[in-house]
Amino acid sequence: MNLPSRKVVEGSARAPQRSYYKSMGLTDDDLSKPMVAVSSTCNEATPCNIHLGRLAQHAKNGVKDIGCTPREFTAISVSDGIAMGHEGMKASLVSREIIADSIEVMMIAHQYDALVGISGCDKSLPGTLMGMARINRPSIFVYGGSILPGVWNGKQVTIQDVFEAVGSYEAGKMTMAELVSLENVACPSAGSCAGMYTANTMASVGEALGMSLPGSSTAPAESEKRASICYATGKTIGSLIENDIRPKDILTFEAFENGIAMANAIGGSTNAVLHLVALAREVGINLTLADFERIRKRTPHIANMRPGGSYVMIDLEKIGGIPLIMKMLYKEGLFNGEVITVTGKTMKENLAHVEVDLTEHSQLVAPLSAPFHSQGTLKVLKGTLAPDGAVVKIAGLDAARFRGTAKVFDAEEEAFEAISKGQVTEGDVVVIRYEGPKGGPGMREMLAVTAALVGQGLGQRVAMVTDGRFSGATRGLMIGHVSPEAMEGGPIAIVKNGDQIEIDIEKGMVDLLVENSTIEERFKSWKPIGNRYLSGVLAKYASLVQSASDGAITLPLRERPK
Repeated sequence: MNLPSRKVVEGSARAPQRSYYKSMGLTDDDLSKPMVAVSSTCNEATPCNIHLGRLAQHAKNGVKDIGCTPREFTAISVSDGIAMGHEGMKASLVSREIIADSIEVMMIAHQYDALVGISGCDKSLPGTLMGMARINRPSIFVYGGSILPGVWNGKQVTIQDVFEAVGSYEAGKMTMAELVSLENVACPSAGSCAGMYTANTMASVGEALGMSLPGSSTAPAESEKRASICYATGKTIGSLIENDIRPKDILTFEAFENGIAMANAIGGSTNAVLHLVALAREVGINLTLADFERIRKRTPHIANMRPGGSYVMIDLEKIGGIPLIMKMLYKEGLFNGEVITVTGKTMKENLAHVEVDLTEHSQLVAPLSAPFHSQGTLKVLKGTLAPDGAVVKIAGLDAARFRGTAKVFDAEEEAFEAISKGQVTEGDVVVIRYEGPKGGPGMREMLAVTAALVGQGLGQRVAMVTDGRFSGATRGLMIGHVSPEAMEGGPIAIVKNGDQIEIDIEKGMVDLLVENSTIEERFKSWKPIGNRYLSGVLAKYASLVQSASDGAITLPLRERPK
């Protein structure tokens, strides 16, 4: 085997390096073996990640037991929930790039031979996968697992309920005592948010891509099974090293098609679009919004998961998890079984033993003959307001068409204040701009805003259009990722209060109903807002980041395949 680590530990010139390793307890025998990095995004910033250090020990034990030497390191991770609704959310998407950068840097600097990457919160999953793609050494992704749902007034609750309860409180529908009693029980353990929000969506997508062990996505964070999964992952990395199977062997165009199909079948987060495009760019694959729409149209929505549905991740775990969904799609020709996976086997081989029996579970997972929706849930829209595209999740959405009056805000805080004061009413289209990748900078999620609208009972009575993003917990007629963004001179930049905006989900349109001549006239006097940050990481990010339609990556765009 041609192991990168040999450049670091072999030969007389490498005595200093060996000395460093021996000071940490390694022996000559340890240094003679393949060196496997075990990265995690463990920290005390969020319950999603607080337990990952313990899981890393199980993965390290697996690595040791197949005759390799594990080396542990950590990357940062931002808590989207704690960062939500204020300046902190500007750092969220930026953290995806920092995680990928830090993993790449650690792998280059120390020339580790392979990588087991463990992560929990929203951006740490795609960030870890992107780091694996960049370094392209044998790698397996491991999800840290989801939090258990809380119980409040006899019902399952998640963090989504707490965000929406803020709107209910402000509308006078809930007392402060009720709000506090809900917040006290909504998050009862370690782990990522329990519904099919961004973390669980990306964990499911990672398994569908073939980058995680089969059945590894749905087990709760603090379960014995989660520890066993991490140990098994550590053991499995040895076969990838031996057979020289790398991320670029797994992350093929067909694998991305499987990932898109999964996100649509489970009613996943709109952030999956952004992250899958970004990951594809890292391996040089030209994945476009047209591919998402093509696959969405052929993929039925079959999992009744929150926020658009009723169930959480542990419910799906109990009936077979993501392999159940994959097997159903595969049997109908909607999932490619020939792609290679981290097991060293094809997806078809991985699914051979999976049985599908929905006799008692059709309320959670519907048969393909009677899906919850005949087409997938991540809808791409285009039109005069979003020439390069926008994204909406249609799971749980009642209205297929909406026409309303624009109420325009140049920052999330302005919109939240107006909503809190009852200044947004039925029939409005809330337009929040200059929150895109460059304009924010950082493309903030808007869960505080969207949840406030839902909590006030306006979730289906108003619409929202933004060049920012939405949380996986968002529901309602909320259209994000509008491209080009306002900072780049997209049409969203010249919308005025009182303009009419029309949204047609079936036709895939989002249009500003203003004459072209008027639009041209407005652009003559338009200037972007000034940069909100002139130094530091957010200024650096704003100078490098690409459009949301290209995954908001911070790399120069590669030449597109012909």
